[in-house]
Amino acid sequence: MSSDRPSDARARGPLWSEPGSLLEHVAVAVCGIDDDNRICYWGPGAQDLFGYRAAEALSRPGAFLFRGTAGGGAEEDVCARMADRGRTEGYWRGRQRVRHRDGTDFDCGFRVFPVTGEAGHTVVMALASRSDELDRVKTNLAFLDALFATCPIGLVMLDEELRYRHLNQALADMNGLPIEEHLGRHLAEIMITSDDGEYERMLRSVATEGRTVKGVRVGMRTRGHPDRDRVLSVSFFPLTQAVGTRPGVGGLLVDVTDQEQAIVEATASRQRLALLDRASARIGTTLDVEVTAQELVDAAVPDFCDGSVVELVDWRNESEAFDPALPVDTRRIASGTVLPAPATELVSGLKVVHYPPGSAIHQMLRSGRPICVPVNDDFLARTVLDASRARLMADSGLVALLLAPLIARGTVQGLAIFGRSARRADFTEQDLSLAGELASRAALCLDNARLYSRERNIGLTLQRALLPSYLAPSPYLHLAHRYLPGSRVTEVGGDWYDVIALPDHRVALVVGDVMGHGVSAAASMGRLRITAKALARHDQEPAELLGELDQCAQEAGIELATCLYIRYDPLTGRTRLASAGHPPPLVRHPDGRIEVIDEVLGVPLGIGGAAFRTAEIGLPDDAVLALYTDGLIEARGRDIDEGLHRLQEELARIPGSLEVAADRILSRLVASSPADDTVLLLARVHRRQ
Repeated sequence: MSSDRPSDARARGPLWSEPGSLLEHVAVAVCGIDDDNRICYWGPGAQDLFGYRAAEALSRPGAFLFRGTAGGGAEEDVCARMADRGRTEGYWRGRQRVRHRDGTDFDCGFRVFPVTGEAGHTVVMALASRSDELDRVKTNLAFLDALFATCPIGLVMLDEELRYRHLNQALADMNGLPIEEHLGRHLAEIMITSDDGEYERMLRSVATEGRTVKGVRVGMRTRGHPDRDRVLSVSFFPLTQAVGTRPGVGGLLVDVTDQEQAIVEATASRQRLALLDRASARIGTTLDVEVTAQELVDAAVPDFCDGSVVELVDWRNESEAFDPALPVDTRRIASGTVLPAPATELVSGLKVVHYPPGSAIHQMLRSGRPICVPVNDDFLARTVLDASRARLMADSGLVALLLAPLIARGTVQGLAIFGRSARRADFTEQDLSLAGELASRAALCLDNARLYSRERNIGLTLQRALLPSYLAPSPYLHLAHRYLPGSRVTEVGGDWYDVIALPDHRVALVVGDVMGHGVSAAASMGRLRITAKALARHDQEPAELLGELDQCAQEAGIELATCLYIRYDPLTGRTRLASAGHPPPLVRHPDGRIEVIDEVLGVPLGIGGAAFRTAEIGLPDDAVLALYTDGLIEARGRDIDEGLHRLQEELARIPGSLEVAADRILSRLVASSPADDTVLLLARVHRRQ
C-alpha cells in the first residue's frame, strides 16, 4: 500500500483534524456481486483498497477477497453469507477480514444492498472502507461534537469577513446572546471594544496572513452585556480551507475577568471616558431646549442605561430657594428607552409630572447630587402618586433609577432620570459620578438654550410690537403681506415693512432690513420704521427721504441697513422709487411679463457719503408689485441670483388671490428652518378712474 494513504499515521496522533470531505478522509471501494457470487463490477476505489485491477477481479468468485476463519471453503461462505443477507434483508452492514493483493489482510467495514441489474438479475452492491479509518473519523467527529457541546471554554469559527459561522454555548453565554443571534453577524456587531479597532485588526491578520495569536488579554463588552466589562484571554488560528468551504479564523476565548480586575477597571474607565466624549460632541449642538434634552437622552441610551427622561422644573420664581415641604412640578421634554412596552408608555406618556413632598426627587434636590434608588414598593408609594403610572413602572422592567439634578450657574434647571433593568449591573459609585458629569454638561447647555430662548422671545416680541399692526387701507391697492421669523435656533432679525397713506390718494410702500440679529437689530428696525413713516408724511421725494433716513441711522449708530421706498400715484400710474442697497422690486405685468426694477441700487443706510437717486416707472392697471427682504431669495446652498430667478418664476404664475400667492411663494422658496427673517409684500395696483 502507498505510504501517503489516509491510514498512514506516521505524523498523526490518535485524534487528527484534517481538511476535506468524508470521502477524502476515508477511501471507499465499490464492487458488485452477481447471483453466482462473482465480481461483476469493480470501481476505481476497489482497486485502491484491495490492490487488484479490474481485469484481475471481474468474473472471479468474490470469495478471493476474504480471509475465512477456517479452511475448506470458509472464504466462499463469508462472501455468500454477506451477499445473501444483502438480498434478503435489503441492507446489511458489518465488518469482515479481507485480503489485499500483496498478501496482507485487514479489517474492513461493509455496507451491502441489492439492485436490479439487466434482464431482472439481482446484483448486490458492496461499499467497503478500512475499519481503522472509519474508527478514526468517527472518533474525531464524536470528539468535536462533545467539545462544542460541553466545553466550558468559548469556541468560535469566523469566516474571512469575521462573521460568526459556528460557536458553542459557552461563548453564547459569555456574550449574553443566543447562538442564533450570532450566526451571520459581524464580530463588531457583538463585541464592544474601546481600542480603536485593534482587536478586529488582529483577527484580520490571522485570516489574511495566517498568523497565530496565543493568550492575548483583551478588555471588552458585548451587546448582550453592554454595561459589563470583561477581560478575555483569546487565542486565534487560521482555519485550513477545506473542499467546498471557505477559509476563516478559529478561536478559543477564556473569561479571566476575576484574575484581571485591573484591566476591567481600566476598560470601564475608558468606556466612561468614551461615553463622556460622545456626549460632549452630541449634547448642545443647537440652542433649542428640547433638542438639547433629547441629545442627553440619546447619549445615555443604551450605552449607559435602558431608559431615560429629562424634565424641567416649573419654578414659580427662579430665585426662590427649594422648599422640601412643597411639591415639585416638572415638564417632561425628552425621553427614550430600549425596553419594550409598557416601558415606552412609561417614559413618553406623560408631559407634566407632580412629585409630592418626601419623594425621591425631593431627596435628590435637597442633596444637590445624583442618587440611586431601587424601584420598589416604598419608592412607588412615595414618588409615584398615580396608581396606573405606578403599575406601568412596576411592569416596565426597570429595577433601579439614577436621579441627577440639572444645575447650572447655581440654578436647578431640572432633572435627568436614568433607569436600568435587571439584565444590567447595579449602578455603582463610578456610575453616579458619570451621571453627575453628564447632567452637569447638559445643564449648562440647557441653560444656554434657555437664556437664548428668553432673549429670542424678547426680541421677537419687540419686533412684532414694532411692526405695523395694520397697513393703511387704499381702494387702489390690494395687499398681501407676510413676516416669517427665522427658525427656533436663529436669532430675531431686523426685517420690516410698512404701507403709508399720502395726500391725494397716493400710497408709499416701504421694506427694510437692519443687518444683524437679536434685540439690538429689532430696536434699530423700530427706529428706522417710525422715522421713515414720519418722513413719508412730509411728501418728500424717495431719494430725499432715504438721505434723511441715512443721517438718522448714522446718528443712532446703525451701521448697516437696507431700505426700499416706493411712492405710487393711482391717478397717473406714476411710481417713483429709491433704494438703499435693498434687493430690487419685481413687477408682474397683466400679460404675465416679469420686470426687475434695478435702476436705483444705492448704498445701504448708515454708511453715509453717497447720494441716493430717484427713478420713475409707470405701472399699468392690475400690475403686481413684489417687495421682499433677502431671506426670501438667499439661503444656504443657493445664491441670490438663483433665488431671484425662482421668485420670478413663481410671480409669473401667481393665482388671482394675492393671499394664496403669498403663501405659495413662501412655501416654495423658504426652507423649513430658515436662517434669516423674511418679509414679502405683494401689492396689486389699480388706476383711479
